[in-house]
Amino acid sequence: MATLCCLHTQAQQLVYEFSAPNAVHHEARISVTVKDAPTGAPLLFRMSRSSPGRYATHEFGKNVYDVQVTDESGTALAFTKPDGDVYRVANYTGYVQLTYTLFGNYADGTYAGIDATGYHLNMPATFMWVKGLENAPITIHFNTPADSAFTIATQLLPGKDEHTFTAPGLQYFMDSPVKIGKLKYTGFTLNNPDKTACQFRIAFDGTDNDNQLDAFGEKIKQIVTQAQAVFGETPAYDQHRYTFLASINPYVKGDGMEHRNSTMISIPVAFDGSNRLLGVFAHEFFHCWNVERIRPKTIEPFNFEKSNESDGLWLAEGFTQYYGELLKERAGFTTPADYCNTLSGLINAKQNTPGAKYYSPIESSQHAVFVDAGVSIDQTNYPNMFTSYYMYGGATALALDLTLRSRFNTTLDNYMRALWKKFGKTEIAYTMDGLQQVLAEVTGDKAFAASFFKQYIHGHTSFDYAPLLANAGMQLVAAEPGKAWLGNVQYTTGKNNELIISSNTRRDTPFYMAGIDNSDTLLSVDGREVHAEKDMDAILAAHKPGDVLPVIYKHRDITMKVTVTSAQNPQYKVLLRETADNSGNISPTEQQFRSNWLGKK
Repeated sequence: MATLCCLHTQAQQLVYEFSAPNAVHHEARISVTVKDAPTGAPLLFRMSRSSPGRYATHEFGKNVYDVQVTDESGTALAFTKPDGDVYRVANYTGYVQLTYTLFGNYADGTYAGIDATGYHLNMPATFMWVKGLENAPITIHFNTPADSAFTIATQLLPGKDEHTFTAPGLQYFMDSPVKIGKLKYTGFTLNNPDKTACQFRIAFDGTDNDNQLDAFGEKIKQIVTQAQAVFGETPAYDQHRYTFLASINPYVKGDGMEHRNSTMISIPVAFDGSNRLLGVFAHEFFHCWNVERIRPKTIEPFNFEKSNESDGLWLAEGFTQYYGELLKERAGFTTPADYCNTLSGLINAKQNTPGAKYYSPIESSQHAVFVDAGVSIDQTNYPNMFTSYYMYGGATALALDLTLRSRFNTTLDNYMRALWKKFGKTEIAYTMDGLQQVLAEVTGDKAFAASFFKQYIHGHTSFDYAPLLANAGMQLVAAEPGKAWLGNVQYTTGKNNELIISSNTRRDTPFYMAGIDNSDTLLSVDGREVHAEKDMDAILAAHKPGDVLPVIYKHRDITMKVTVTSAQNPQYKVLLRETADNSGNISPTEQQFRSNWLGKK
């Protein structure tokens, strides 16, 4: 019975047609045709509400209108709309074509951008699909303006001509972004250890001056080479090709979005080929292993109708955050001193944010359904209960990497390679228990792996970074020693020249413990009126940590008087020891540790 059902599903075909006759006003006209549609039940056409690489819901259906449904002869078919992004066709005989207008004017990794200069298409934001026909093969034809010199870049499989492409089913189709325009191309080829050649292509949308694109492609090659060294090989890409869909121009929105055989990168600046552009390329490329193939079971299969909650984003996104910056360092595009700034950010995210001090990486990951470009208008308490799984996971990766190197004579590279072999190449989605088991295998210490996951993954224990960094000749020091501090808050100036706190005060800070919070108006501190942030700076400059300051403030219409005990800013910074103590050198052992960690592979 299951076999018959499968054969019946495969008999259906979906054919898409895309054109943009009104691109100057950011409109496309799209049709999806169901051939040999199954009878006996209504067809449900719908827009997605989530997108690969995004975990919160997005209302793509809001940009769809002028919907028409016809049969093979062009005769109109009746349809209803049971939900805002769902279209129901009840009466038909085998062939149904639904056509709609799509507005798209937000070119990034999540949405769609349609313009006379080209089309930037994230598939869930662009194309309807048919519920129940997720496994039906797909053919799509893109119409481009005559004499436009537009080319089409995508990981979709080639069809009968240069404008036609195919996909084996919905999951592949939705994971295959498309860039159309006057694109420029550069690239390179790398071999895997088995001698399989992998082609890497950069499809570039921007202004390239003096062959900057080719030079930039060489930089990307260095990043790719360092990523390949972590895992020992690149994945077996479809068509043996990976494509960077790179829009670097002032007309896109900033984003990077990973896909199985490609990535959509949009950076809203004029292209200059500089190293500052490399971070997003390094991050998104690392994802072709970590999350595209080494995937948490909690997002398998991806559900396009709702948000996708996962317990594993601290690894999928956070470890990728760590490696994105590490690859730049290993490739020689940053200095160890620059990298110390990156480490400072990761460590402060773990040690000095309430979200990481009181909640686990798993809880942070599960909150992505609300924060991953999700939209809301009400105030949240995120400063006191959420830390980005990017930074939290990155800080966890840092601690684990240094621990593996100093205690077990192994590395995080080896752990990632083991995850690749167990979960990535096999494409068996992982669980938390599976990740712990691999850590036990890599270290040869089940007790350590169990303790690490209990304390730092299921729990929120702080790391002791100082001795870990010392192995690499680095020092962890206070960012502002001896300075009075009341908390990291933001201020605005009211209409009567009042100083108003405009952000949540953070848990464990002097302001928070004194009961002062968002929207409270500061009237005086230490007996001095305050009207601007510079007034606060001047008052604090005259004090040291531990000083008690009287504060008068207004909460709504109530004037309050409290005392606030100042503290030292708990923020850290990482320094190279040879810089910190002006010695100009570190021990050979420390230098070797640092080179093994940060050096080119």
